[in-house]
Amino acid sequence: MSKKANKKPRIGTEKMTFLDYIIFAILLVLALMILIPFWNVIMISFATQKEYAENRFLMFPKEFTLDSYRALFADGSIISGYKNTLILLVIGLPLSLFLTTSMAYGLSRNKFPFKKFLFFLVLFTMIFNGGIVPLYLIMKSLHLTGTLWSVILAGSFSAFNMILMMNYFYTLPESLMESARLDGAGEWRILFSVVLPLATPIIATITLFYGVAYWNSWYDAMIFLRKADQLPLQNVLRTIIVTSQTNASNASSVDATQVSNFSMGMKMAAVFVTMVPIMCFFPMLQKHFAKGVLTGAIKT
Repeated sequence: MSKKANKKPRIGTEKMTFLDYIIFAILLVLALMILIPFWNVIMISFATQKEYAENRFLMFPKEFTLDSYRALFADGSIISGYKNTLILLVIGLPLSLFLTTSMAYGLSRNKFPFKKFLFFLVLFTMIFNGGIVPLYLIMKSLHLTGTLWSVILAGSFSAFNMILMMNYFYTLPESLMESARLDGAGEWRILFSVVLPLATPIIATITLFYGVAYWNSWYDAMIFLRKADQLPLQNVLRTIIVTSQTNASNASSVDATQVSNFSMGMKMAAVFVTMVPIMCFFPMLQKHFAKGVLTGAIKT
């Protein structure tokens, strides 16, 4: 057989078929269906009240303004919200990763005692939930209500994330762990020195899941927190928007339209402010995301 026959074609040199063009066109339409509303949200947040009243669909505002963002950041509460959300991430994310990783590693080992019973208990919580009242009573008995620790601990563990990580650990060769044990390594040393360096895709995936959950956390904060300076970002944004809508409903008939439009600009600004940090965070983990989900979702 000649070398020419064995030579693989370079990526990008193959000719596109008619079906490839159809798939490309469909994907392009789907991408535009996602990007155009997102772009419209950003443009509304930079538009004036008058321009938004005249045209609800804006691709490029004629009068560029930062009034919605000035109103959003006016009282300083949103800065406090960012601070509290960052505290949730800095403390809660490492704690969630530690709890999930350590339990997933233990349940993925064949010789772990009471493995099936413990896994059943974890799986049971995915089907049946005790509800918010028992959780609130537990936090109250621990004297954690009114503190950020209640929000952190309430969302510190996810059975779904643990099962994904456990299934990924199943794919790692057992011979690696046995070799480490023969060299005198304990289970914690094996986990941190052998298993975790090989589990970058699933760690990145679980980090993204927990990071988004903490960033979007609002329900637990609404239940457990009372002081305004303790509220995370999502709750602060909700308060600002509800207040602006209330002002719109209490305004006079002439001013109501202006205030309502201004309220819409604040809504769009709040959406943009909320999305930007996650949009910056996601690309750093994107290359590991698909591999981590696919491998963790299938037990081999």
